[in-house]
Amino acid sequence: MSRGGSGGRTRVKTSRGRTAQSNRWLERQLNDPYVKRAHAEGYRSRSAYKLIELDERFGLLKGARAILDLGVAPGGWAQVVRKQAPKARIVGIDLLPVDPIEGVDLLQMDFMLDAAPDFLMDALGMAPDLVLSDMAANTTGHTPTDALRTMGLVEAATEFAVQVLRPGGAFVAKVFAGGADSTLVAELKRNFTHVKHAKPPASRKDSSEWYVIAQGFKGHHEPDRDPSA
Repeated sequence: MSRGGSGGRTRVKTSRGRTAQSNRWLERQLNDPYVKRAHAEGYRSRSAYKLIELDERFGLLKGARAILDLGVAPGGWAQVVRKQAPKARIVGIDLLPVDPIEGVDLLQMDFMLDAAPDFLMDALGMAPDLVLSDMAANTTGHTPTDALRTMGLVEAATEFAVQVLRPGGAFVAKVFAGGADSTLVAELKRNFTHVKHAKPPASRKDSSEWYVIAQGFKGHHEPDRDPSA
């Protein structure tokens, strides 16, 4: 690697062991101000600043006592939660192993397993104020397929949040291609007082990543009754 260009920009020398695409990715990482800031401030990923920015805009972590972090790896969001809400109970889940974070219970398992919700709630020990989902399906390279697979995760996270949140609680999920689809938005609006989409500044402009923020959980609905019954 060598430094060159204006403003001290880091340029990556071509290596036989790396493709041009890999070089572009590495150069972007080395010159990304959020990556540099994450290293300087001890966060495990630049994505920590997405949650920081969402929290500044929506006040997600204020007063939160119990939080679930779905798709916790590598732990940047959990670090933010721990810093912003140091007394809160925090439980995270991911398929990937995550290095320990003080004050955070970590489960290495597939959130889509039938047993996962019970494991999460047993670990948390109380109804959450906030359910965070930064989950995304592993990419196949086929954009429509990737979008559908990720939307499946978002739908599962939404269903879970509606089942476990305390009244007044909030749900945040990563979505793609401009936001959640109309069916999911309708479901969120049925269950939450406020539903908005946001793209925090830390989310790269060339990314199709957005977040849906649902606040003011209305509580559990009684099933519709047949008036003739």
